[in-house]
Amino acid sequence: MTGSPHDPASALPSPEALTGALREALPQFRQVDWVEQTGSTNADLLARARREGGPPDRPWLLGTHLQSQGRGRAGRTWQNRVDANLMFSCAFDVFLPARRLPTLAPLIGLATCQALRARLEPHQRARLTMKWPNDLLWDQAKLAGILIESTRSGAAQTADHHLIIIGMGLNLNDARALSQSLDRRIADWAEIAADDPVAARTSAAELTACAARSWYDALNHVTAHGFADLPARYAEVDGLAGRMLDVLDDGHLRHTGAACGIDADGRLLLRNAEGVQAITVGEISVRLQR
Repeated sequence: MTGSPHDPASALPSPEALTGALREALPQFRQVDWVEQTGSTNADLLARARREGGPPDRPWLLGTHLQSQGRGRAGRTWQNRVDANLMFSCAFDVFLPARRLPTLAPLIGLATCQALRARLEPHQRARLTMKWPNDLLWDQAKLAGILIESTRSGAAQTADHHLIIIGMGLNLNDARALSQSLDRRIADWAEIAADDPVAARTSAAELTACAARSWYDALNHVTAHGFADLPARYAEVDGLAGRMLDVLDDGHLRHTGAACGIDADGRLLLRNAEGVQAITVGEISVRLQR
């Protein structure tokens, strides 16, 4: 194994070592693999799901040391290099009405944030927050991005059966270089580990497993119980609460106001002179006012 298993900011363990550790940590996952390089883990899992005669049972997890065609939200390219990022995707069968699928973005974001907070000292946890719909922030600098894609399951027997693929890219190190190239503040896990001994002892496999397990549990929870508790849970990790925001749609300013949480449909709520505006997931981007 290259690098220390308890130092995710150093060289990642080999794909074989990560595969073995994750298979042990995630017994509820039917397929778990980690590879040296691929185009996109999201695209690979989607292709696997569409392949006739492929394995029918999910969830699956696929991670990679390097993505050549990684994507972020709104079609953005995910910049990465070997050992600088933790990149993986999971595929799940979800049984929800199609109108509820956009609500999964903030749900998965808050579940991931809460799971990673558990890998921090209690007094540090409030520094890790979420920017709607599902970016993770450390001291208001982006630490991780999440991409959620959905399609009808090829094996669907009912109208509410969907295949959900969740991809995450978490910065392990190299935040300073990314901040300079992107001209905005970026955070990484190495920065967190320098301040937090619990984070410093958390391996790459443990970071991956805790996030994947949180997705599995969150999807099972809403399937059984619905989304009624989503606004209250989101409030615990909300990194935008009370902040003035500009809401952009296709580069045009659509709304300005103070963030005041989300509703049970996962829509961002903005308060301004016109009242409270509900912003639909997936149609806009949010920019903190400078």
